[in-house]
Amino acid sequence: MPADPRQRRAARHAQPPADPTPAPRKTPITLDRITDAALQVVATQGYDALTIRRVAAVLGTGPSSLYAHIVNKNDLDDLLIGRLSAQIELPEPDPASWREQLREVYAQMRDQYLKHPGVARAALAMVPTHLETLRVGEGILAILLAGGVRPRTAAWARDALTLYVCGYALERSLVQQRQQNHGDGWVVGQQDLISRFTALPADRFPYTRRYAQELTSGTGHDRFDFTLTLIIDNLREPVGKRWHATAEPKRGLPAPAETPP
Repeated sequence: MPADPRQRRAARHAQPPADPTPAPRKTPITLDRITDAALQVVATQGYDALTIRRVAAVLGTGPSSLYAHIVNKNDLDDLLIGRLSAQIELPEPDPASWREQLREVYAQMRDQYLKHPGVARAALAMVPTHLETLRVGEGILAILLAGGVRPRTAAWARDALTLYVCGYALERSLVQQRQQNHGDGWVVGQQDLISRFTALPADRFPYTRRYAQELTSGTGHDRFDFTLTLIIDNLREPVGKRWHATAEPKRGLPAPAETPP
């Protein structure tokens, strides 16, 4: 005999038995997780592919969840550079070895950028706000000042050296990207390049032909070390001489010819 309709209706509206294993809670979105996801996008798809939408996809959420923690793509850049800056170790400034300390700190910065090809672009034209990025900038400035470099010269030198490191790392990453996309066929080897230079017309390219070996020399980070040393070794002003940015004459250039009356 079928159950009473009232009993059947009551059974329909009864609460199901509680699940003894409740569903796990979602891991909350944090700045560290956003940064991890952004680095994952850079590592797997390249810096050009970095967008808030792609970072949200890695985290298994929507872009709106990220906007509760960051403002825009520039915030992602700040987080990335801050994370890489956190890996840089700063020495106690030493007036006796300040040049070597500078080269070591900037070599660390270079290596961090090279580990994540293309990410150096995030540091270009960016005003840093991340405390780790500011920590590295403070440390570099302290080393320069300990070396006896004048404050304004130290400030400008820090910008110039950092810009060079970013440009160097970005160029290396672009070469790597082209090699991956097009193979090694597009790359001209040193000997081939020397042959091309020495085959140029002598009347138009006398110096390129003559110094082809020097123009193509250097391996690894030779040129990087050369440029940093060139800048760093010329930061200290001779005793009794002060450098003025607005009055520094151009050396090695002939004076312009006077216009005849």
